Amino acid sequence: MTSTVTGGTALSDTELDDLRATVRSVCADAGGTATVRRLSEHAPGVDAGLWDTLGRQVGLAALGLPEAVGGIGGLAEIAVVCEELGRTLAPVPLLSSTVLAGQVLAGCGTADEALAELAEGAVHALAVAAPDGTWRPDAVPVTVTWQGGVPVVDGTAPFVLDGGDARALVVAAAGTDGVDLFLADPGGPGVAVRRVPTLDLSRGQAVVTFSGARVRALTAGGEGAHIVSRALDVALVALAAEQLGGAQAALDMTVAHVRDRTQFGRPIGGFQAVKHTCADMLLQVEGARSAVLRAVDAAPSHRPSAEAAAVAQAWCSEAFVSVAAECVHLHGGMGFTWEHDAHLYFRRAQSDAVLLGGAAFHRERLAGLLSW
Repeated sequence: MTSTVTGGTALSDTELDDLRATVRSVCADAGGTATVRRLSEHAPGVDAGLWDTLGRQVGLAALGLPEAVGGIGGLAEIAVVCEELGRTLAPVPLLSSTVLAGQVLAGCGTADEALAELAEGAVHALAVAAPDGTWRPDAVPVTVTWQGGVPVVDGTAPFVLDGGDARALVVAAAGTDGVDLFLADPGGPGVAVRRVPTLDLSRGQAVVTFSGARVRALTAGGEGAHIVSRALDVALVALAAEQLGGAQAALDMTVAHVRDRTQFGRPIGGFQAVKHTCADMLLQVEGARSAVLRAVDAAPSHRPSAEAAAVAQAWCSEAFVSVAAECVHLHGGMGFTWEHDAHLYFRRAQSDAVLLGGAAFHRERLAGLLSW
């Protein structure tokens, strides 16, 4: 199965470079990882000011969405932006709202108003995960019944990314015809949104409970499962690009440290054990880069293959975890302190590694896709 990015006009290589530079500049001006620390004093979530700049003013909220709502670019553009956001762990809802909820809404074809709001910067969240955090159509935790011609949903959706900041919820629910998609108001009757503590201080999550909540139908006849599966393949590549950016930042931080830190009258980067570790980190990062580029390049007309998405996520998850862990170790005692940024990347790496299913889950999925 392939997954379609319903995007706008693709950017040229020069325009992609300009887009990368713009995102990097905005994140740097916002203070880089300082934005994460400001939020972590209260609770993980969205930096509204940074998202207003990136999402509304720069236009990233419409990235990969249809031209009818002002969409720009496709998978290549999504990957470039996500890599830059991953470098600074930017607490913005590009993955949760623009990519996850946006691609699902675009696939429905019946959510023009909601999609237009999302493209303008309103945060929408996707509630589709099974209790183990993966997407499995046979284990959707929310059910739908019809009362007087109106769909009503019940159940608890765990692991809703940025659910506490969402203006609308896109919900997958199982009914007599299979899995369909619905639009819910997070502040409406029968909907309870509870923010939950997270290891990753740069990305919020919520548990959403539906108790007889009236919702708007987006699909019918069990079409929702196919739409979510296609959208998640796009999200896997976007998440892999984020992981690549985070791993590259952790490597750069480590190399700078071992060049400057001295022991026994010489930089610790000159010691063989440290050299070998840094070389291994570089191999992990470049392997991750190859996996992301392969997933993007394997997508003619913006169609990433499910196989390439699974490979990218399986590789990049483990690469980021490994590089982030070595970043902490090679910084010595200060790498374990709250004041240093190393733990922020380690937290993001560990959280991302299980966000849409761990590496083992995607290897198993890959085996099925290849009929092994």
